[in-house]
Amino acid sequence: MGPRLQLAFVGWGAIARTAARLIDPEAVEITAVAVRDATRERPDLPPAATVLTDPGELEALGPDLVAEAAGRDSVGPWGRAALEVGADVIVSSGSAFADAELLAALRDLARRRGAQLQIHPGALAGVDALAAARTLGIDSVEHRIVKPPPAWSGTPAEQLCDLTTLATSHVFFRGSAAEAASQFPKNANVAMTSALAGIGPDATEIALVADPDSTVNRHEIVAQGAFGRLDVSVANNPLPDNPKTSALAALSLVRAIDNRATPIVI
Repeated sequence: MGPRLQLAFVGWGAIARTAARLIDPEAVEITAVAVRDATRERPDLPPAATVLTDPGELEALGPDLVAEAAGRDSVGPWGRAALEVGADVIVSSGSAFADAELLAALRDLARRRGAQLQIHPGALAGVDALAAARTLGIDSVEHRIVKPPPAWSGTPAEQLCDLTTLATSHVFFRGSAAEAASQFPKNANVAMTSALAGIGPDATEIALVADPDSTVNRHEIVAQGAFGRLDVSVANNPLPDNPKTSALAALSLVRAIDNRATPIVI
């Protein structure tokens, strides 16, 4: 075994904590965790991890990899700081890239510093195939996000339909990924991920669905093009630590981190 990959987490919520438990400790060392409030007790922090509160503190640590799992507002400042010191960055909050200028700025910075910015698939399946198909050309992509009505509470869905009385599945929004990211920022992570993997935020069609017969969050992606047809669906169980977060979102981050440290990647 060579030297362990030096990893810094940005955020210490359910996704980061789950990933920290599951990544290969023989290949990856968690050297830092960035949080908003350093005074709050966090007994489950890795014992050797330095607690950070400012992106500028990354320079002294020099991590190999920075994994963001703190929300879209953290992507810009921590992504810039990490890339500036040549660290690779894995992003969980892909909704940050609804801001095309931020995406372009981080892409340019990564290129200049010889680093890499990766948006992992999160709660989606088939993103690898979608990105591969793009090489030959994709004509259309539809991404349906299906959730039980209560899961849409607190979003603009409440103004578009009566979530409390739905008897059948109801599509209450249909538009581009760019529009979905603007109007439904809490659901923009997966919308932007499928859009950036495929034909872009303006051309990717998003359908948001409230289904009273559904007990889990479901993502359905259909793409067609010169490659053929992609039709993939995934039903996500929630993380035990946070019912609002899909388990696959954390597991995708684990895979992305381990892939940086393993000699064989699939």
